[in-house]
Amino acid sequence: MSDRSATPLVAIITGSTSDLPIVDKAKKALDGLSIPHEVRVMSAHRTPDLVTQYVRSAKQRGVRVIIACAGMAAHLAGAVAANTLLPVIGVPIASGPLNGMDALLSTVQMPPGIPVATVGVNGAKNAAILAARILALGDSGIESALEKALETERQAYTDQGPES
Repeated sequence: MSDRSATPLVAIITGSTSDLPIVDKAKKALDGLSIPHEVRVMSAHRTPDLVTQYVRSAKQRGVRVIIACAGMAAHLAGAVAANTLLPVIGVPIASGPLNGMDALLSTVQMPPGIPVATVGVNGAKNAAILAARILALGDSGIESALEKALETERQAYTDQGPES
């Protein structure tokens, strides 16, 4: 979290510690925008009660957006969305024999009434930017920071070519 004393506005949940290098891209983007956040490792399948309890208490703790990252067909984002009215952004993680295709399909295939916004495979940075855009709707400080960061990134892209 960028400011440990601040209430986290974004919760990032990931199904496994092996996903943390991908999650770090979201953390860095949120840090760059000074958006307080927290990261928890918990599984919709191995620790379902913990996930449910955490998600159901998120809004009361000040969380406004949840990012859920998981690989293979582990459907963490769906389990999260089923337990909250907060916006949920799913990040499919490339892992296993299908290299993320199963994670992508399980994240985008939600039943009516249980929406999950989904970014590309390993798209944690985009998930953070989408979370910031959601938060910016009600926070001019985040909106300004986001505008500045995106302009800086676009200029760097123009000057030096695309980021690898």
